[in-house]
Amino acid sequence: MTDAPINLNRARKQRARDDAKKLSDENAVRFGRTKAQKQLEKARSDKAAKAVDSHKREP
Repeated sequence: MTDAPINLNRARKQRARDDAKKLSDENAVRFGRTKAQKQLEKARSDKAAKAVDSHKREP
């Protein structure tokens, strides 16, 4: 047996915090991108939009 009784509310809340931390770590790996990756993607999208706009014909 354990030496001291445990507070069940504290244990429940700690388990919930641990689960939330685990989920956030998984999401960071799955969806996270570095600042350089975000800037590169934005630059590519801006370049593509500019190319499309430059090929439009005006009536």
